[in-house]
Amino acid sequence: MKLMENQVAIVTGSGRGVGRALAEMLGEHGAKVVISDLDHGPAEEAVQAVKDKGGDAIAVIGDITAPDFSRRIVKETIDAFGKLDILVNNAGYTWDNLIHKMSDEQFQKMLDVHLVVPFRLIREAAPYMRDAGKREIEEGITRHRKIVNVSSVAGVMGNVGQANYASAKAGLIGLTKTVAKEWASFHVNCNAVAFGVIDTRLTQSKENGETVAGVAVGIPDKVKQMFAQAIPQKRSGTAQEAAEGIFFLASPYSNYINGQVLNISGGFYM
Repeated sequence: MKLMENQVAIVTGSGRGVGRALAEMLGEHGAKVVISDLDHGPAEEAVQAVKDKGGDAIAVIGDITAPDFSRRIVKETIDAFGKLDILVNNAGYTWDNLIHKMSDEQFQKMLDVHLVVPFRLIREAAPYMRDAGKREIEEGITRHRKIVNVSSVAGVMGNVGQANYASAKAGLIGLTKTVAKEWASFHVNCNAVAFGVIDTRLTQSKENGETVAGVAVGIPDKVKQMFAQAIPQKRSGTAQEAAEGIFFLASPYSNYINGQVLNISGGFYM
């Protein structure tokens, strides 16, 4: 059974990792997916992967923190597919430092990518999600639309070296609950996932030298080992496992779930 037949989804940060896994799942279930990524190559590969799974897709390339990006991606979505049913705010990265060493730029960059961008995208989506739902209710139609925001356990319990990231992810939970209260009556479900340690390029060995937006990302091997011991399941999660949680909240199975935070952490936070 295809759960997302002919639904249209925007998934930010979907050229790789969790976003890519989710985009492929949505495509397999019949969705039309708008792939958003900073880099052209991974985005086009994701588009083809969605099509190979039986869905349809386009790519919108660019820096999601650019002032005009949210408007552009929503416009290109409507131009291509005519509607918007699912919005997943997944894109982001980390830029860690201890509080007494953290610059204003480091703090603001994390707020921008993890909190300001989701706010802008939700606001831009309002005519196609909130207002569309309002019109349908007046016509006696019930059709649910879904917003899923990707937060982190850092946003609910804090984390050393991540005052910027934790603050942004905590704010995203507040945004999620507020949207749920404002838009639930229009059949828009807004929920969040809070990830623990998930295997992506953001959590790979820092010794690999991977960068995002010019910032070194990853976790030192010794710290990863410490995290693994603190997780009741004794391992980090896979991108597929993380995507499955988002998929559930984007699916019809979550039609009576609103304003909630689904922790996907192997029991690290409960």
